[in-house]
Amino acid sequence: MANNPSALKRVKQSEKRRIKNKSTRSTINTTIKKAFTLLEEKNTDEARATFKTAVAKLDSAVNKGVLNRNTASRKISRLTKKFNETSTQA
Repeated sequence: MANNPSALKRVKQSEKRRIKNKSTRSTINTTIKKAFTLLEEKNTDEARATFKTAVAKLDSAVNKGVLNRNTASRKISRLTKKFNETSTQA
């Protein structure tokens, strides 16, 4: 455990950031899952709105330093690919 005041402060800051980052990641994953399920149900109007929200949240997470740029890019790419496949079939 930390012995000096600056180390104690860093422990507190790290814990705060960990909780906030976990919450952000959870929200992103929920939004992505919701988009995939809407695409499976062929509900394109709601899927389009959820898709835009998911992409915006992923970009925001990258800017905040929660997600790596390549991770967000991969998730956006997979979501876009699925969205385009579904929208061309409809």
